[in-house]
Amino acid sequence: MNEGQFGYAYGQLRRALRYAGADSARADRWRAVLDGMADGTLTVGSRTPVADTPAWVTLEVLHGGFASGRYLAEAPLRQEETELVRSLPDDTPGTTDRERLNLHYLTDEGQAVLLGALAAGTYRIDIPEHAALMTVAWLLAHDRHAAALDLVAVLRPLMHRLRMTPRFGEPSAPAGSVVKLASVGQVKASLRAVTTPIAIDTMRTRLRERPLYDRLVALWCETVEGELPVLQDDGVVAGGWPCRVWPEDWAGRRAALLAETEGVTAPPRANFTRLRAALVACVTDSGSLTARDVGWVRRALANTIGKHGAPGSGQRTALREAGLAVAARPTRAEIAEAVAGRLDAYPDDGGLPSVDPVAADVDGRPVPESLVVKVTRALEAPVDELVARDVITSGEVLATVLPQITASLLAANIEDTALSALYAHTYAAFRRRRGLLLLDLATQVGFAELPWVAALEPVRAHRRDHADAARQTLAQTTMLALSAFPHTILPNPLVREFGALAKQAGLRLPLVEELAADIFMGRFTTKFRDAAVIASRVMAGSLYARYYDLPEVWSEETTTRWGRKTADDFAKACKDRAAKTRPGRVSGVVANGTILEQSQIVTTHNLAVLADGLGLWDRLTAIAPDLATRSLGWALHRTAVPTTDPHAALVAAKNAAYAWRQGIFFLSFCDTETQRTTVDSLRPLLTGTGLGPAVDGLAAVVAGYRFGADGTVQNGRRWLGWGGGRWAAGLVS
Repeated sequence: MNEGQFGYAYGQLRRALRYAGADSARADRWRAVLDGMADGTLTVGSRTPVADTPAWVTLEVLHGGFASGRYLAEAPLRQEETELVRSLPDDTPGTTDRERLNLHYLTDEGQAVLLGALAAGTYRIDIPEHAALMTVAWLLAHDRHAAALDLVAVLRPLMHRLRMTPRFGEPSAPAGSVVKLASVGQVKASLRAVTTPIAIDTMRTRLRERPLYDRLVALWCETVEGELPVLQDDGVVAGGWPCRVWPEDWAGRRAALLAETEGVTAPPRANFTRLRAALVACVTDSGSLTARDVGWVRRALANTIGKHGAPGSGQRTALREAGLAVAARPTRAEIAEAVAGRLDAYPDDGGLPSVDPVAADVDGRPVPESLVVKVTRALEAPVDELVARDVITSGEVLATVLPQITASLLAANIEDTALSALYAHTYAAFRRRRGLLLLDLATQVGFAELPWVAALEPVRAHRRDHADAARQTLAQTTMLALSAFPHTILPNPLVREFGALAKQAGLRLPLVEELAADIFMGRFTTKFRDAAVIASRVMAGSLYARYYDLPEVWSEETTTRWGRKTADDFAKACKDRAAKTRPGRVSGVVANGTILEQSQIVTTHNLAVLADGLGLWDRLTAIAPDLATRSLGWALHRTAVPTTDPHAALVAAKNAAYAWRQGIFFLSFCDTETQRTTVDSLRPLLTGTGLGPAVDGLAAVVAGYRFGADGTVQNGRRWLGWGGGRWAAGLVS
């Protein structure tokens, strides 16, 4: 058992206990991780981390890629399932209710239900396993008996635990060219989770109670003999005294007012508290009050009259009307509930064709922008529109919606309309699986590894027009990601989705993922070298190649480790390059980080591969000046943001250097004059960054100079995220 992995899990447990308490579900999940690691039932770093569990089972995966050991498809029976089990014959086989249900759906009656739902589209696939028996039903109905029996044989050992049928009900939203960030049901839940802060709720209650307070003041004023008490500038109370005149109906009005103000709370020394306490004591007169008590009543009256005016005065009336108007306004939580009510008219798993009807005014009050943002998450629209509306705000968010398009493209190869829809829903559910922490060059489970998906491969017809559609989608999405978020590297989920589209398009693109420095084992698969070969070829002679001194030639030293081919020459080149950037002897995560940064530099982290493989050069050239300016400027702005947290500073330095690298890639598509102008425009942004040497270094390379072996040139130097010690983090003294 790796001590670092155990320590991470233990730290997560401590954090869960600190913030959520010993009985929290989060703490229970991390306890399960620790227990599994201790007794050997969990193997962290494996693509099959749970003992005796096939790779295709969807696992609960916690932060950091740790499997808890729980199967997501293993859930208590829903009410309709419980009722169905009760209706089954007593001799229905199965050791558990779940097994009896799964076996029931293999009978003629169960198959008819599955096929009926498949034809009508009245089902939902929340977890990939939910599609398994519906796939069996389709195979049997289309005389693919051998494939169906083989699939059942694979599923049979886990039928007693896993739900293998979909949720039946309203039709599922079809996958297509429009996407949504969240379903209507998810948005409704987030709206109904909005609450009113205690302070605001208390304020509204106080405003509604003010008329009662005014009646209390008015009743005591009727007991004053002479002028009403007032507070002079020197703090002395002038005017008449209360408790001198008693109205004939005092007792009845006193009792009624005490009943109405029962439960009203106020601070002990508040005017309301003093006046009500005195009212309790004065049943018929002030005989039970001391002179000091009467003095406090007099001062309380003087305080409130001086501040808000006498009872019935224009000043006090206007103040109370304004307060009641404020209290009558709907709160943010009440508006959120009203908006959620409007969403009840839409299917929970669907999206919104338009935001306007849902976000219209509530009782004459505009819906707060923060709630409109929540509603907009359910808007169904083309990806580029959602980016323009700031619904999709990063590459990571883009990666969450892209499977909705990819699913329809992959399913287009299946001619049977109903089966095509099932395939698309299964793919979308699969893409919601969280990735595992993997070691030893292991790869995440692929969609085609799901047994019920593999069983459908023979019915998928790979047509040219479908491949062209996938290629076009990949090209459009790549340009969208680069133009919307030019300063960020393509995140791993988006890289995986691009890989699926490339495969559908029949393209062999060596797309590479960002590797974690804390678990890097020192080796790379051959696709990293393949990507570097493309980058060296297409970027030869460019600003990028000169700035980062790209290798011109790569050898092909390959070794097989852990069942996968590794590129030893690529790994050695990255290690040698990284060693030159370090200010001294380093090891562990920092050493790994410098190596991985070099791997991203020599591959351009997918930029060259995508631009070359998809023929994006002309499109990139047209917008390159803007992309370069935004990326380089973002890098400088990010470095200028102060932080005292060491980890946050490291992440900021790394991301800023990544943005700098992306900017240099885009700047390579510009002519020399544009390159000079762009670099000059960066100098006003240097205040507070300490990155003058970075801009000077870039300017020197644009002018035709090259960095020396130590990464410096004239007054400048090469900017890296991991190498170069304190300077790399922008902490130049």
